[in-house]
Amino acid sequence: MTPASGFSSAEIEAGRRLFRQDWRFAGAAGSVASLPKMHGLEVAFAGRSNVGKSSLINALTGRKNLVRVSHTPGRTQELVFFVGDPVLTLVDMPGYGFAAAPKAKVRAWTDLIRAYLRGRANLARVYVLIDSRHGLKETDRPFLDLLGEAAVSHQIVLTKCDQVSAAEMAARITATETALAQRPAAFPQIIATSAHTGDGIPDLRAAIARLLAERRG
Repeated sequence: MTPASGFSSAEIEAGRRLFRQDWRFAGAAGSVASLPKMHGLEVAFAGRSNVGKSSLINALTGRKNLVRVSHTPGRTQELVFFVGDPVLTLVDMPGYGFAAAPKAKVRAWTDLIRAYLRGRANLARVYVLIDSRHGLKETDRPFLDLLGEAAVSHQIVLTKCDQVSAAEMAARITATETALAQRPAAFPQIIATSAHTGDGIPDLRAAIARLLAERRG
């Protein structure tokens, strides 16, 4: 039986098993030269600064401090890699859209991200986090364009869904789906989550487990 979320109970369980493993920090790369050797599959998490990437990854893995949560925009300045499953690596990408960062720093981040997206053959999907209180913004467009240019599969994950009403969330999902309709590399399903309450976390785990199963098989 498949529940309203679109994932079967078996997929929900597969996601739970996948993320109950001992996830740990594996390394960080601030340049293309320092990227780790490709192994298995990678899924990356991206979004505007302070969208809740660290909290979401911690919630996914069940580790409160796997990723250090910061209230300082632009703190993540490298691609940060976490391993747990033998064939899956999680990648925390630098936040984008923080205008107060030095231009040289923003340019370096942008060059690194562009090179990573275009040259990482084992990158299975990028999960683009969007604050559900605000929805898609102009600052998201360049990154979404970059994903499209690189033909990288990507999916929108709405964060902080506990801070909006059910009606607002429904409207936000509809608006996001409409905005993504012309982006062929965008996965059509939107996942709404809250790292605080745990809402949507089983669905996101199941989505990653399904992706892994598809690529394996």
